[in-house]
Amino acid sequence: MSVELRMWRPEDAETIVAAVNDPTTRRYLPMLPDPYTREDALDFIERGANERAVIDGATGEVLGCIGFIPRGPGVASVGYWVSPAARGRGVASAALGRLSQELFKGEFHRLYLEIEAENIASQRVAVTAGFIREGIARGGGRRPDGSRFDMVVWALLDDDPAGPSPRALPDLPGGRLTDGVVTLRPLVPADAGLTYTLRIRPDVSGRSVAAAPLDLAVVERHCAEAASKWLAGQRAELTIRRASDEEYLGEIALFYFEPALREAMIGYSLTPEARGHGYASRAARLVTDWGFEIGMARMVAGTAVDNVASQRVLEAAGYHREALQLARLPGPDGGRIDNIAFAKVRPSVT
Repeated sequence: MSVELRMWRPEDAETIVAAVNDPTTRRYLPMLPDPYTREDALDFIERGANERAVIDGATGEVLGCIGFIPRGPGVASVGYWVSPAARGRGVASAALGRLSQELFKGEFHRLYLEIEAENIASQRVAVTAGFIREGIARGGGRRPDGSRFDMVVWALLDDDPAGPSPRALPDLPGGRLTDGVVTLRPLVPADAGLTYTLRIRPDVSGRSVAAAPLDLAVVERHCAEAASKWLAGQRAELTIRRASDEEYLGEIALFYFEPALREAMIGYSLTPEARGHGYASRAARLVTDWGFEIGMARMVAGTAVDNVASQRVLEAAGYHREALQLARLPGPDGGRIDNIAFAKVRPSVT
């Protein structure tokens, strides 16, 4: 979309008030006055020397806001918001690209964004504009009550290539994977209840590499931040659904622990009602094939020695036993248990 940047004007005040009082805008700008008034908007316009109105290049309509704060020699942090009616049209990405070009022509050589992990839309803007994810600013965000939360740091240097920035784990083709019997789709916040119910089962938590979180709030946050970890290239978490009616069957994930070796690990769990129907093997094949399509050379998995059902799942999905790894897995009561390692190699590699 074609956008332009200009200085704010007093006549823009009502537009600012309407946008800033939108619940989604307020959700990610928690420190602004509540409610946000016309007087607040006029004060912002008066002192906002580094703030720009984002306007439609064809109509002049105000679509949002973007600005920067100098953070030291050659460095600036950037922030933006988009009016509700203009979201989903590429406004923020286009504005971020325009402002970055403007700042790089001046005194700046590094720009960075700090984005709440649950703000997936804003992180996608960063990717589209070529920003690279650098890490987590622990406690970098603050709420009016004084509590702190983590922020994801994305940065762009003046000599970085034009966006979008590369992703180790791209989006699924069409947003899902399916073989006509099972469908896999990304884990989202709405899946928290089903995920919690599955993970608190002793036969699931007892088989997890790490102890399953038993607190619903922790699971809700995990589901809300799953897309952020996907964008980071760390893991792709999905729910397993029956293709015919979208019935929840369980979960499966690809963990990209070894990017230098192009090796990823899969893990999965099914509800009791879904077991014994071949759903897990189908899901494992779908995730494994997708991993090979996006560049993995090896896909690995592991099971406890006595987990015969999971071993059969992996064998049905084309995995081969490689080794018995002594005391590889954490066990009950702080002990260790042996692991049977499985692997599947991309056909073109062998």
